[in-house]
Amino acid sequence: MNTPARSQARSTARLAAVQALYQQQMEKTPLAKLLNEFHQHRLGREVDDEDHEGEVFADAEIEFFDDLVRGVEARRDEIDQLLVSKLAQGWTLARIDKTMLQVLRGGTYELIARADVPTATAISEYVDVAKAFFDDREAKFVNGILDAVAKEKRS
Repeated sequence: MNTPARSQARSTARLAAVQALYQQQMEKTPLAKLLNEFHQHRLGREVDDEDHEGEVFADAEIEFFDDLVRGVEARRDEIDQLLVSKLAQGWTLARIDKTMLQVLRGGTYELIARADVPTATAISEYVDVAKAFFDDREAKFVNGILDAVAKEKRS
């Protein structure tokens, strides 16, 4: 059953997963510590910021978040090879913004491992995540790459 609350909780989980994957890549935080930190301090918790005092982060679907982060980590080589195969000639993952790379990894993981998530939903959700960090041009890039992944892996 896909209720609006569940849909929002999954959207929040996707955004948090991209942030966790970014932190993991930048700081090399061990996976168990990273997940615990997000569970304790970021997912469905009060915002600790003067400008947003009393506000609460939107609730995330914790199990979905955990699967995204663990799944991308476990299948990173496979995901990265697939992404490289969809990039324009001469492009490497090293040339892609580090946040953008996590958006693409998360979306690719969902497309190859989460058959319960419709293709259009997975692509649309990660385009929305990209819009949280980037302009429309980059969001279109995410759409194009994930669409190419979906055509190969979900046809």
